[in-house]
Amino acid sequence: MDQASTKKPSAVLSPQRPLTVEKARAGERIAASRHSTQLVYSYVAFSAFWLVVGTLAGQYLGLKFVWPEIDSLSWLSFGRLRPVHTNVVFWGFASLGMIALALYVVPRTSRRELYSYKLGWVSLWLMNGSVVLGTLLLMAGINNGGQEYREFIWPAMGLFALGLMVSAYNLYKTIARRDVREIYISNWYILAAFLWTIVLAAIAYLPGYQDDGISQTVVQGYYMHQGVGMWFTPMVLGLTYYFLPKLLNKPIYSYSLGVLAFWTQMLFYTMIGAHHFVFSPIPWWLQTVAIVFSVGMLVPVTAGTGNFLLTMRGSWGTIARSYSLPFILTGVIFYALVSYQGTLEAFRSLNKIWHFTNFTVAHSHLSMYGFVSFLIWGGVYGLIPRLTGKEPPQFSVGVHFWLALVGLLLYGVALMIGGTMQGLSWIAGEAFIESVNLMIPYWVWRAIGGTMMFMSHLIFAYNVWKMRPDRLKETEAYNI
Repeated sequence: MDQASTKKPSAVLSPQRPLTVEKARAGERIAASRHSTQLVYSYVAFSAFWLVVGTLAGQYLGLKFVWPEIDSLSWLSFGRLRPVHTNVVFWGFASLGMIALALYVVPRTSRRELYSYKLGWVSLWLMNGSVVLGTLLLMAGINNGGQEYREFIWPAMGLFALGLMVSAYNLYKTIARRDVREIYISNWYILAAFLWTIVLAAIAYLPGYQDDGISQTVVQGYYMHQGVGMWFTPMVLGLTYYFLPKLLNKPIYSYSLGVLAFWTQMLFYTMIGAHHFVFSPIPWWLQTVAIVFSVGMLVPVTAGTGNFLLTMRGSWGTIARSYSLPFILTGVIFYALVSYQGTLEAFRSLNKIWHFTNFTVAHSHLSMYGFVSFLIWGGVYGLIPRLTGKEPPQFSVGVHFWLALVGLLLYGVALMIGGTMQGLSWIAGEAFIESVNLMIPYWVWRAIGGTMMFMSHLIFAYNVWKMRPDRLKETEAYNI
């Protein structure tokens, strides 16, 4: 036998070498009831569906910035599709995704089954009905006026608010019947988010006291920022307080930091909405209060981010071997970056450059996408395989992560640069068309980044399909 025939193949050149590094599989299978698994998965499945629908509208809008003559149909106009994009992603994808995870986390940390699975299904159909009705009305040109994120008219949003109340009651009763003395910090955030958002919806939609432009402006500033700060932010932070230590198999670094972040979030975030209307006709003192409280937001953001990163300290090998923890790490980093960026944007000196430009478009995507969406995806990939026993293809999870992250960075950086130039052009007194012309190359990069992001959503929907549960037998065990 010659020497060549006995030589071992190169590990680098071997055709058996995998294209990507193998990640650790979920391993443990959670002993959860059939009803729990079906309910949680259904919320996740609808969330993935609305993500594709909502971002398909956003993808088409991004292309229209490059090819504005692509169509001449009224129901495909920017004024109709843009609110479809934002509302479907807010109330369809992100909200249902967060509630799906909450329907698992709250019973698990309370050591009880969900109070009522029937109410869980009722809430799901109410919220889906709200998104369907609201979307059809928006496409038809029936909306609540030019009020960002509350373009749904009150009957459509009323269905969503009713679904929120049903879910809040369901989770509250679960916590009230808990088998442990303490209320875990995740449940503080989750239940508070529901209660705050029910109040927010009432303030934004009840008629009678918003009968002039100034009052509408004040309420609009409150609503659009509280939607992010008192619904999406506490929900995903509360979920992270469960999934991060669970997936790392270690306790959260500091319970006290979590409590500090919770109460300071409630204190400071409730007053910062008016920083969206700096230099507007609303009272100057109200603008100043919003700026001061925006600076105060450094406290909960630093406390929360520090708590998560200190929990991860020494566990980077575990994160590298996981396909869900990289999403959570990315979400935590973006939480800090966009929150600090938001504080800077509130200052009058920077607000006059950036506000109403494409810079704020970048900021909102870095926030809702880099922060909220990545934490939702991390929770979904961390939970669903353990519930259903079905692993997603690891390669497609990796493709989802990198397409979403690189696409977001291309999208965000391009619009931040272009938006800064846009604002400076306005301040210099140049003709408006000049700011449009200088944005053209940045809108091309927006379309490229947006395309990558949309492709990642298709892959996420495919992964959710691959994780679908089989017909399950009822399981009595409920391990914590």
